[in-house]
Amino acid sequence: MKIEKYILDIQDFLKKGILFKDITPLLNDPNGREECLKILLNSLNGQKIDKVIGAESRGFFFGMLLADRLNAGFVPVRKPNKLPFETISASYNLEYGTDSLEIHTDAIKKGDRVLIHDDVLATGGTAKALTELVTNLGGIIIQVNFLIELSFLNGRDKIKDNSIFAAITY
Repeated sequence: MKIEKYILDIQDFLKKGILFKDITPLLNDPNGREECLKILLNSLNGQKIDKVIGAESRGFFFGMLLADRLNAGFVPVRKPNKLPFETISASYNLEYGTDSLEIHTDAIKKGDRVLIHDDVLATGGTAKALTELVTNLGGIIIQVNFLIELSFLNGRDKIKDNSIFAAITY
């Protein structure tokens, strides 16, 4: 089964000139969702994972599913001031300005084997921030994986020292 058939192209969303890759049809279809989950799991080649990091908010969807199947903990990484406990943060550049992500300081223990998951690898800013958070807490990044990679934006270059996998590449 090709999971690409579940990705819907939306022209001019979020702004004019952008071709947005909508994963909603994939989330809505149990067979497509299961096939995508198998692809993401198979990319790990049976490696042990202690924690799965999911980036707010679309990284939560498959991040939780992956954590469940891997019998691993799930760690939500969120925008500033959304987590109730002590946090550390990492900033990243946007097209116009910067943003940051936060993680609880007790979410990753030194030596934890971590899978980082997000929905899309575009310019790589979010992914780079995620890797910095895990590394700063002493985690070992086993893989950074994505549902979709937009390869023409070269985001992979920002996290090239890590094992990277995308279920679909455009």
